[in-house]
Amino acid sequence: MANNANHYVYMLRCKDGSLYTGYTNNIEKRLKMHEEGKGAKYTRGRGPLELVYLQQYETKGLALKQEHQMKKLRREEKEQLIQESGRVDME
Repeated sequence: MANNANHYVYMLRCKDGSLYTGYTNNIEKRLKMHEEGKGAKYTRGRGPLELVYLQQYETKGLALKQEHQMKKLRREEKEQLIQESGRVDME
């Protein structure tokens, strides 16, 4: 699914129920890094992780702007985004 020319904003639900928001240009590689404990410090030791939100953008700038906005959201607002986006399909 992932093409290195694409840019993604994603959210992971950690084992403790917390949410992590991030940016990547290769979602499969980034998820593998998180699972191996090589991703963001926040997600280390908080696995297993579940991909609950994924949105694709054409440019890095747009994706980073959206990531920044999403990180400002309250948890309730993030949960609403997850609900509205539906099931994440990696195929």
